[in-house]
Amino acid sequence: MVPADMAVPWATWSGHMSRGSTRSYGVRNHPPFREPVTMRRSSTSSTYTSRSVPAVALLAATVLLAGLAGCSKAGTAGSSSDGDGGKGGSAAVDVGLVYSRSGPLAAYGKQYLEGFNAGLAYATHGTGKAAGHEIHVTEQDDAGDPAKAVAAAKTLIGKGTKIIAGTTDSGVALQLAPLAAQNRVLYVSGPAATDGLTGVNAYTFRSGRQSYQDILTAGSLLGDSKGRKVVVLTQNSAFGQANVAAVKTVLGDGQGAKVDSVLAPPSAGDLTPFAQQVKSKKPDLVFVAWAGASAPALWTALDQQGVVGSTKVVTGLAGTASYPLFGAAGAKVSFLAHYFPGAGNNPVEKAMLDGIAKAGGTPDLFSPDGFTAAQMIVHAVESGSATDPTAMAKALEGWSFQGPKGDEQIRAVDHALLQPMFTAKLTGTGAAPKPELISRLPKDAVTPPSKQMAG
Repeated sequence: MVPADMAVPWATWSGHMSRGSTRSYGVRNHPPFREPVTMRRSSTSSTYTSRSVPAVALLAATVLLAGLAGCSKAGTAGSSSDGDGGKGGSAAVDVGLVYSRSGPLAAYGKQYLEGFNAGLAYATHGTGKAAGHEIHVTEQDDAGDPAKAVAAAKTLIGKGTKIIAGTTDSGVALQLAPLAAQNRVLYVSGPAATDGLTGVNAYTFRSGRQSYQDILTAGSLLGDSKGRKVVVLTQNSAFGQANVAAVKTVLGDGQGAKVDSVLAPPSAGDLTPFAQQVKSKKPDLVFVAWAGASAPALWTALDQQGVVGSTKVVTGLAGTASYPLFGAAGAKVSFLAHYFPGAGNNPVEKAMLDGIAKAGGTPDLFSPDGFTAAQMIVHAVESGSATDPTAMAKALEGWSFQGPKGDEQIRAVDHALLQPMFTAKLTGTGAAPKPELISRLPKDAVTPPSKQMAG
């Protein structure tokens, strides 16, 4: 399944951090969504800077719904003006993207970046500007390493950057959040799904979903959970124990289900005994949280032992590359889904899909997280300030908007991002199964409990 971390929690956090690349989005006297951004490489460093030509309209494929008064439809930015009303004149706004360009989460980082580029072009109507301010983006590769991420963020902040975004991994996000509060910079985390980011401090937001929303989505496939038996099948590891605890909290304590678990050693090669244990417990729902190369063997065992044919089996739908791993069991499994291309089925999503494809990218699981981050940043500048992160944060609190997934809102009290979730099934056989939508859960149906802001 998609790990609760929404990064790959079984991966070793290692890698080599490369130098940042800087981009400048800007256009004057040109229609939006026409000319591509032309990149040029500095002869003195590995920094990349774009010329101020129109950015390609990379439109995000996840639905962002109507914004607050003063914002245009479909989450697009309002009209910009050079007169900033005390929000920093027309000086450029520096944004630092600290994300996994390399390392075990590089595929997720790529999806996020493609979505961000699409969202920035879309939110600024192809101008690359918010309220008259050109948006300058500097990329830094953290390779999934919290120490490298913190070092990169400190460097950016030391150079005057007021906005940090992009985090792919939950472990990194939990390190950057307190740094943002200490330095009073706006921090918009990306695919990192840890519930610990919600309400952590007044400067930290998220552009993706959190684990609690995943589990509520899984529970929707069970219906009324009270008195029903849920078995969590996972590995006896920190990742596995965290998933067991989360299901007990959400479906057990929260909805009255009876939660049990089957834990397999991470090194186990023969998974048949664990599939048999699951079947012997006669559950109403099996929640599978699995990480690592043994996933195909697990799904084969569950299929051979009749588990997927005798009860409801739920797991997370990860990126498109993971679909063939389910084998014959894939058509019998129910999936909770943060997103998959086509799930939103709305004009904003179509714009995102078209924009990413036009730029040569491939829309996937975390494309909406990047797109939404760009929308949030543009709104923070236009409705808050180009220079004051406190005003930026205040502008984001309570903001309702349209995104590629649907109707979304940033909850003011703790900055949780309330958003739709999906359930799906895989159809087709062989190496190219495709996801098909079962249900679309509105944001109110998968709302995590509110928290008091910690700092």
